[in-house]
This record gives sequence, C-alpha cells and structure tokens, in this order.
Amino acid sequence: MAPDSPAPALALRGLRKRFGATIAVDGLDLDIPSGSFYGIVGPNGAGKTTTLSMATGLLTPDAGTVLVHGIDLWKEPDRAKPTLGVLPDGLRTFDRLTGAELISYAGLLRGLAPAMVEERRDDLLAALDLDAVGRTLVADYSAGMTKKIALACALVHAPRVLVLDEPFEAVDPVSAKAIRRILQDFAATGGTVVMSSHVMALVERVCDHVAIVGHGRVLAYGTLEEVSGGLDLEERFVGLIGDTSERRDLTWLRQS
Repeated sequence: MAPDSPAPALALRGLRKRFGATIAVDGLDLDIPSGSFYGIVGPNGAGKTTTLSMATGLLTPDAGTVLVHGIDLWKEPDRAKPTLGVLPDGLRTFDRLTGAELISYAGLLRGLAPAMVEERRDDLLAALDLDAVGRTLVADYSAGMTKKIALACALVHAPRVLVLDEPFEAVDPVSAKAIRRILQDFAATGGTVVMSSHVMALVERVCDHVAIVGHGRVLAYGTLEEVSGGLDLEERFVGLIGDTSERRDLTWLRQS
C-alpha cells in the first residue's frame, strides 16, 4: 500500500484459529479496500465464518491482528466496533421482541437518540418490506424474514463497514433484489460491504472484489476480473479448490 493511499476498510494480518485438532484459519492475510463490495467464497469448512467472526470481534483469534480503517479491533474495540455492522451466521436474536422493537433495541444499544432510532427503524422496515410484520414477534418470522430483520439491525447505526455472512440465504427473490439495491447504494456512496456466499453467480453479479478461501488461507484475491482470469468464477473456484467429491456410479438411483 502506497504511503498516501487510504487504509483498507479491513486489514487482516496473520489470523489463526484452532478448534481442538482442527486448524480453521491458518495465518490468513487479506486487505479489503474501502468502498468495495467484497465477496468471500470458499467450500464448507474453508474458514470463512471463523474469519469473519474474528474480523468483527465475535471470536478471539489465537494469533493475528484486525484493523478496521486503521484501528486495531482488539486493542481499541470501543473505537473500532461502532464502525462495523455485522450479520453473523446462525444469529441468535431476542425473538420475543417484535421486529420494530428489535431494530429499536439495536439502535439504542449503539447510542442513537430515540427520535433518530424511530425514524431509521421505520425507514428500514419499509425498505425491507417488513412493514406488515413490524409488530409481530420475531419468533413467528420465517427464516427469510429473520434474516432481513437482522440485516436491519446491522444497518440502523449507519456503519462504515458491513460484514455479512450469507445475507441472501433463505431470502425470496423480491426481497433479495431490495437488499442488493440497499447494499450497492451503500458501497457506491463510500461504504464497504464484505459478504460471504456459496452462490458464485450472486458474487459475480454484485461484487467488484473477491477472495477465494480454502483450508483456512486465501488462495486468490483481487478484483473480480483479476481473480476469475477470464473464466467464470465457479470454474476458477473449482480449479483452485479442486473437485473433492468422491465419484460413485449411483446405478441404484436410476429409474430405468
């Protein structure tokens, strides 16, 4: 990075995490430019969720550093964390609150004034097509609605960096289009979106940068064009990761 260039939105240095005998993340390094829409892709067990959890302060690394716009997340969490909006994998929510109450709770926790929370809550409910269920308990939401209300909670304080683990999972196509528009507008105005996904076509459609992660390390990174190298992203992904499935002749499955 040139001396006069801006600090990356997220700079991950030497991140490591072990669970028992399993090394989930193995010395991972990655710079995510400010203003980018960055896709993190990899097979199941590649270390994506563990990496994003460490990058947002949800999981303590065994080693390594996370810088959020140049601020050390683990040394100065009170400065770094307010700039982050996070949608974790398998998020547990206070589901005995209504959707409106949950967004309000998230905003008040972030220190926003009650009047501002109310205005932003109503804007988010409308933008994510949750108006009709805003007074319904989150416990009664579908999986897709729960994902959207969790995204609203990540957005309410207008963070500088959004870190989203599978944000489109279980979301219907109409809602997915609305979410894409919100995130693309956010990135276009200087915000940074970091998104993990298993859907290569989605990453190609919305992301301008991508990193392919495997075995707890970054195998390729850069702009979408640099990483894909003239191939579609799925071909490039399989070329780096390899086809790990065991080929069996499932003759018993044939109908004739």
